[in-house]
Amino acid sequence: MPTNEKEYNGYLFDQLTLLERIERRVEKGDMQAVKEEIEILKKEIERKLYQNPSLNGTK
Repeated sequence: MPTNEKEYNGYLFDQLTLLERIERRVEKGDMQAVKEEIEILKKEIERKLYQNPSLNGTK
């Protein structure tokens, strides 16, 4: 869990950035590019979730 408002705002900013990236692809009408962008974003998120050492210090 975020420990303070600044950290929480950082998470929200990251989420907003992800949505903006997808919106740009949708506006171009390239659904294949949208699917590819979503897959890339999923991999980036999973890398952060499962990094070692973990962010909260537990294993």
